Amino acid sequence: MPYTIEVVGLGAGDLDQLTYGIYKKLTNRDKSLYIRTANHPGVKQLEEDITFTTFDHIYEAMDQFGDVYQQIADTLLEKAKESAIVYAVPGHPMLAEKTVQLLLAQEDVPIEIAGGHSYLDALFTTLKIDPIDGFQFVDATAFDRSHLDYRHHIVFSQVYDQFIASHVKLELLEDLPPDYPVTIVTAAGTDQEKITEIQLEELDHAFSDVHNLISVYIPPAPDAMLHHTFTRLREVIATLRGPEGCPWDSKQTHETLREYAIEEVYELIEAIDEQDDAWIVEELGDMLLQVMLHSQVGEDDGYFTVDDVIRSITDKMIHRHPHVFGDASAKTVDAVNKTWDALKQEEKGDQRESVLDGVPAGLPGLSRAFKLQKKAAKVGFGWDEVQDIWSKLQEELEEVQMAITAQNRTELEKELGDVLFVLANISRYYKINPEIALNQTNRKFISRFSHIEKELQGQGKTIRQVSLEEMDDYWNQAKRKE
Repeated sequence: MPYTIEVVGLGAGDLDQLTYGIYKKLTNRDKSLYIRTANHPGVKQLEEDITFTTFDHIYEAMDQFGDVYQQIADTLLEKAKESAIVYAVPGHPMLAEKTVQLLLAQEDVPIEIAGGHSYLDALFTTLKIDPIDGFQFVDATAFDRSHLDYRHHIVFSQVYDQFIASHVKLELLEDLPPDYPVTIVTAAGTDQEKITEIQLEELDHAFSDVHNLISVYIPPAPDAMLHHTFTRLREVIATLRGPEGCPWDSKQTHETLREYAIEEVYELIEAIDEQDDAWIVEELGDMLLQVMLHSQVGEDDGYFTVDDVIRSITDKMIHRHPHVFGDASAKTVDAVNKTWDALKQEEKGDQRESVLDGVPAGLPGLSRAFKLQKKAAKVGFGWDEVQDIWSKLQEELEEVQMAITAQNRTELEKELGDVLFVLANISRYYKINPEIALNQTNRKFISRFSHIEKELQGQGKTIRQVSLEEMDDYWNQAKRKE
């Protein structure tokens, strides 16, 4: 049976920080002592009292910290098969010690944590901050910027070298200005303690002697710097609809907001058609505003919150992408679509009696025709050859002519509707959304017609004063410019 590994902490500074009990464990000659790194103020003092082994040679032999920590843990577990050992780490064993977490994750060798003095105690004292205000302790070698909460005190540990310092700087510059104040703390709580206050952009150039006793402190950011965060947006919307907010926003309901949702979608489409990134950003923001307003209405009424909205779409995306989040396979777009449709039907269950259910009645006519025929085609109700659809279009056009000859306005309206319906089906076959295609043509018409008006205005004429032929010349001029 393996022996026990006893893990102790060396504290943040010299051996004066150690309790007598920890010191006895370190100097117990009956157990082999292993120390993660000799780069610690107290290790030189230990050299006078006892023999120990460090793992600094593994740091030098490997490029990735993850590999280093795994190799250390594996070595300790092997040594524990031969005798009981003591493993010493800087600071406290349960604070930013990946090797300890790896040891605790296995079940073959018993692990005992004996404690130690955390350097955070000294760090809080040095920085004069209270972690109860909100605090994040971040491993500089492995962190996700999206997880940072800039409203809290943030401390980056394990800033081992200039490369890591540069990585931290570049990530923070995505959210904070270059002149944002940061503090470099070296050897907190020791007689070598040093405090350096700099601007964020100077972080990787502020010191040359980077080692494992360096931390970087980021003070909480003011709300004015957090307008790009979801939390701040949510607060703004809640304020607008709150007692001290905006009279217009506070009176809105799901029903009164409907028209704006439709408008914003079309404005986004126009921005996309113009390929104007700044405009797209603005219109996406307007669409997000609609989501946030509806969510706040739901929260104010006590029915749902934006968290429910996000959870709903997150659950749906994970469920409908088993080839990404599960064990399924889908190598082509067609395979993805089939899986999507099957899972969608599974989610809806018996709620929909018809294949055509689920197409919103409020869609514009062309879009609704497109979706209806798309649904019908999925179950085999549609032409296999596009030529058959073109033949159907010709048939409908002939019926339009018959209605015109008969001067039957009611029939003419129906037959023109049939023509548009077939055109929507042709669009479906070629995977072109007819509504978007028509909108592009509308914009093209407006552009060319405006060119005519502008040219005539330059000649002191109005559009009502010229012939169709003259207007047609300017139309073709605009067309050539395109």
